[in-house]
Amino acid sequence: MYKKKWIFLLFICLQVFVSGPIQAGNGYHSRALPFQIWQGDTAFRGNGKGVSDRAAALSFGVNVPDALGMAFTGVPLVVTGLAAKSVDDRFRSLRNDFMPEFRCQVDDYLQYLPAAVMVGMKACGVESRSSWSRMLVSDAFSAALMGGIVFAVKSTMQVERPDGSNRHSFPSGHTATAFMTATMLNKEYGYKSPWVGIGAYSVATATGLMRIANNKHWLSDVLAGAGIGIITTEIGYLLADLIFKEKGINHAHEINYFSKEPFSAKPFRPSFLGVYLGLASMPGRYRLPDGRALKFLPGSSAGIEGAYFFNPYIGFGGSFGLSSLPVEGIALKKDNLSLLSVYSGVHFSYPVMDRLLLGGNISMGYLHSDALRGEEGFLTKRKGFAFSPALSLTFRAKEHLGVKLFARYELLPDIMPEGDPDTFHQLTFGAAASILFPASKNPKKQKVSAKRRDIQHQSAIPE
Repeated sequence: MYKKKWIFLLFICLQVFVSGPIQAGNGYHSRALPFQIWQGDTAFRGNGKGVSDRAAALSFGVNVPDALGMAFTGVPLVVTGLAAKSVDDRFRSLRNDFMPEFRCQVDDYLQYLPAAVMVGMKACGVESRSSWSRMLVSDAFSAALMGGIVFAVKSTMQVERPDGSNRHSFPSGHTATAFMTATMLNKEYGYKSPWVGIGAYSVATATGLMRIANNKHWLSDVLAGAGIGIITTEIGYLLADLIFKEKGINHAHEINYFSKEPFSAKPFRPSFLGVYLGLASMPGRYRLPDGRALKFLPGSSAGIEGAYFFNPYIGFGGSFGLSSLPVEGIALKKDNLSLLSVYSGVHFSYPVMDRLLLGGNISMGYLHSDALRGEEGFLTKRKGFAFSPALSLTFRAKEHLGVKLFARYELLPDIMPEGDPDTFHQLTFGAAASILFPASKNPKKQKVSAKRRDIQHQSAIPE
């Protein structure tokens, strides 16, 4: 049953990953597709003087497909959040196993940090996408929509929080606010550097993870909240664009850092740093010294993984992961097996397409298993070396953002305290989001070349 639920969740994620913009030569078709991945803040890309008359007539001054494309990246988050409700307990076990007493209120303030940075940069005179009036109207629409939707859903769903404090858990308002402010910052200043968006969404992600760590929200609450924050901000900016049209919009600095040229035309080494979530399982039954059988049920896994690539194909990296697997077959004082692993090894990557990378790694490392004790105490804390090969498929949603599906096998040390040594096998299937670090030999030259390509592309568009 759990396998079917996880296959459905991964299928939903795959819908997001495989539906990027369609290329046509050096450009892209302008039609919007479901779950189209948006290529940066290009709502008003023009020749420096504004959008063409034809484009303005068709969209009333707004590139609607671009706005809807980014909004649709939030829809799968909401859908996945709803689907993940059935496996919330699996991921909560990670929190209870490794940080049961965690308490930190930084997330109460962290959710507003991207907005504070945006207003601060604007107040200091740093030119943004919008004028003060246009930006404030856009943000007011976004906040009103986000707050209204979150309040309505909380009041309707009445989901109890993990700590039992009230029944206003779904969706996470903190996470929705964090992703709303992150999207605002990215829309206003993302054109200056891809690191603006990377930093903004990293803060938003940290806010959501802290809500889980503080035992205030389930995983499904955070996923849905993130989607609501992104969608409402896109709608808020779209409404403001319809009102203001060409008033208060900045065309002077429309440099496309997420260039529409094929990714393969740029120097690229797939170095990355990201976080992953997955379903972990230990197939089979394990015989105890007294003859009884022990079985591990599917559990959850989460961690951080990164690698530095020396060229487009080979690199070296490592990972830090946590796993929690429920145990059945015998009465225990603690009903979960907790595993902590640290790996390092060789990583491989092969560009199947412009946006699709086939990868893998062969790693060795250290594993520590927590104690499982029955009335007589048959499992003790054990540690030892482990071996782990993995395969992955990475989709470059943006130039500096990769989403990945992976399958990993782990050969674990024997955790039984006595008797014949037994080999333990763990399989993990999951998804990851990663920051990509493309190699650029001459960033200034590449920046100028990208600007020239955009001008040439726009001059080729018929009026």
